[in-house]
Formats: sequence, structure tokens, C-alpha cells
Amino acid sequence: MKKLLLTTALVGMTAGAAQAQVNIGIILGFTGPLESITPAMAAGAELAINEINAAGTFPHGTVTAIRGDSGCIDSALAVATAERLVTSDRVHGIMGGDCSGVTGAMLQNVARPNGVVMISPSATSPALSTAEDDGLFFRTAPSDARQGAVVADILRDRGVTSIAITYTNNDYGAGLADSIKTNFEAAGGTVTIVASHEDGKADYSAEVGALAAAGGEVLVVAGYMDQGGRGIIRASLDSGAFDTFHLPDGMIGTSLTDTFGAEINGSFGQHPGSDNAGTATFHEMATAAGFDGTTAFSPESYDAAALMLLAMARANSTDPRVYKDHVMDIANAPGEQIAPGQLARALEIIAAGGDVDYVGASAVELIGPGESAGSYREVEVVDGAFQTVRFR
Repeated sequence: MKKLLLTTALVGMTAGAAQAQVNIGIILGFTGPLESITPAMAAGAELAINEINAAGTFPHGTVTAIRGDSGCIDSALAVATAERLVTSDRVHGIMGGDCSGVTGAMLQNVARPNGVVMISPSATSPALSTAEDDGLFFRTAPSDARQGAVVADILRDRGVTSIAITYTNNDYGAGLADSIKTNFEAAGGTVTIVASHEDGKADYSAEVGALAAAGGEVLVVAGYMDQGGRGIIRASLDSGAFDTFHLPDGMIGTSLTDTFGAEINGSFGQHPGSDNAGTATFHEMATAAGFDGTTAFSPESYDAAALMLLAMARANSTDPRVYKDHVMDIANAPGEQIAPGQLARALEIIAAGGDVDYVGASAVELIGPGESAGSYREVEVVDGAFQTVRFR
């Protein structure tokens, strides 16, 4: 793929010397089927950026966050947004995208041609593990290959022996549905049907009719809480087809319980999450900053921004082609462990030539192709609200 003409200018701008300003793009679905959780995700990333600026010791100047909308499932919008941030705003890295399809599109059409690092907090498609990325792509959320195994464990532990699966018809939904089916059947369970649904429809009665005909003790809804997934649940409840739902990460958020409340009591699911000390600290910092740090993927967003900036400090460069080689080093042992609120300490250690092991808000450990090893927060709807069951 040919590189855009801006590449030379971008590299020249970022290489070597300290900059007066470092621009970080935050590209998330501020519109679209996950729009209810993206404000807290952006706030999480900006919390890390503000912490770095407050330290006053970042070697490349002041860090500025520049937001852009991916639409979550609108690849054309996401690519246009990424191109604008790279060409006009001259970002030195992208925190994002959020949904898997648009993340892949930005990676191949913008990040790779222009040599720009992307760290996604929430794109979980297994296909991204093997995507060509020139060493530029990382994610602080685990692959859905891991989530599928966790789903099978949760269902088994709850005594569920048969499920129906519906998934949003895109990279995220298809990859997750396949992982859940594979892992649940390997554990001895029965999958009665795996059927896609399209987002944006007003009526999902036909889809629910097919799911109900196939049967199953629980309906797994691998969709989006602000779009088709919500419609599937509504149609299921109205028809009496299903009353208990398994909810993967794209379905976990207060907008879902605000909509259904006690109607979905007993439904359960999971999203990436950790109960380490850093997570608790992050929640406190988020509350002080005025947003809900327990929102899905908000801790991972803080970690994505922090990793990017600490890698720049370690590389002594804001050139993505240089600092990309330091992201894995920052994320893993050896070194002094770094939690939220300790980014100034991390900069101090790096400046002195020491090593840091960034643990962060989500117990970061990057494996293989630069993705989180992954731990999950299991939740259940009790009295119309999500409550933590355990961490896996």
C-alpha cells in the first residue's frame, strides 16, 4: 500500500527533538451503538493525559487530546476521522478505535500507510490478533478468543447446558459468536442456533421467532446495548421467547439496565475488568474527575493513553516508528510496578534509565501480538442493576 505524502512531514515533525505539543487522537464511537459508554472511555484516556501534563516532566512538552468520532460501526466515517487527525491535527498516536470493524479499517487505511501507532481499549475481534500491523497496533482489551472461553466457563458454572446465540452482523459479533460456540461445545454444551441480526431495525420479531423455534435455556446476545442487541431483548421479552440473557461486553452498560430494569433480573455476563489495587485507585480518580470509572473499557482507555505516552518517554521520541518498539517493554516486567496516579513516578524512573512495569487500571500485561492477556468482571442483573459476581 502506498504511503500518503504526509508521512515524510509527520516523521520529520515527530522525530528526535522534544516537541512543544504532543497531540493524541481519541477516536471512539461518540455516535452509534455504543455511544452511552464512550464518554467515560474518552474521559479515562484524558485522565491519563492530564496526569502526565500535571507531572510537568514529560520530555516532549504538553500533551493535547483531540477527539474524533468513529461511529463505532461506520468504517467510512472512522477512516475519514483518522485521516483528518493524522493529516490536519498531526496526531502522534491514536487511542482507539473502539469497535473492531472500524479499528481494522483505520489500521489498514490510515495507521499503516502513515506509520501511526494505535492502541485500542476495546476492539476485541480475534481477527485483529493476526492482522498485518507493522508493529503499530496494540490493545489493552483481550481478544474475544479469550472472552469465548470465559463465557463457556460462566455458563457451565451456572449449570446452563443449551444456548441460542444471536450476534450483530460485523467483525466483532461474528468473531465473538464463533468463539462462544466453539468453547461452549468443547465444554459439552449444546448450541441450538447461531444467527446474525442487523443493527438499526425497528422490529426484531422475525429474528427472535427463529431463535425461539431453535430453543435454548439462555439467549446469548453478542450485540450492542444501544442498538440491535437492545431490540433483540425487547422482542424476546414481549413475545415470551426468552427471559434470561447472557450479555457479553458490548451489552454491559447502564443504558441497558436503565431501559429494562428488573425485566432482565437474573441475566448475566462479563466485560474486561480487574480487581487489582490499581483498579480501585482508578475508580477513585475517575469519581474525583466527575465520571464513572466502572464503565466498561474506561480503565482500558486510561491504560492505552498511559502506555503510549510512557513509551514515548522511554524512546525519547514522539515518532511512532520509534516508540512503537517500547510499548511492550513498558507494559511488562521487569521494572517497578506502576499504578494509576503514579505516572509522574514512571517518568522519573524512565528519565533515570530505570525500568517500569506498567500495571495500570486493568492489570495490563501484553502478550503475543500486543494484546491484553485478559481478566474479566462477571456481572448479574439484580434489582434492575448490574452487580459484580466475581473476577475471572
